[in-house]
Amino acid sequence: MRDGQLHLSLATARQVGAPNSPRLKVRFAPAWMSFLPAVWADYWVIDIDEQYQLVAVSEPTRKYLWILSRTKRVKPQAYAALLERLKDKGFMVEQLLMTQQ
Repeated sequence: MRDGQLHLSLATARQVGAPNSPRLKVRFAPAWMSFLPAVWADYWVIDIDEQYQLVAVSEPTRKYLWILSRTKRVKPQAYAALLERLKDKGFMVEQLLMTQQ
């Protein structure tokens, strides 16, 4: 959203492993391509807050990091606490961009 334009991505995710596994396979390609292993990427849930409102998702190389919320507005103290937990895990949270909702 750096250029000021809205960008929309639609994805499908499936959990990998046990019912409590944090690992996901995510596909942004159309459904008819879902049989191709190359269209599925590895994503990992790395943090969920106690109220189950915020989740942090990354991928195995830790190059990318997303924070997802169940609501359009996030409580500042909950967001700050999540950032601290992510810093403790070695993520460079200073590079996160807040998107307009």
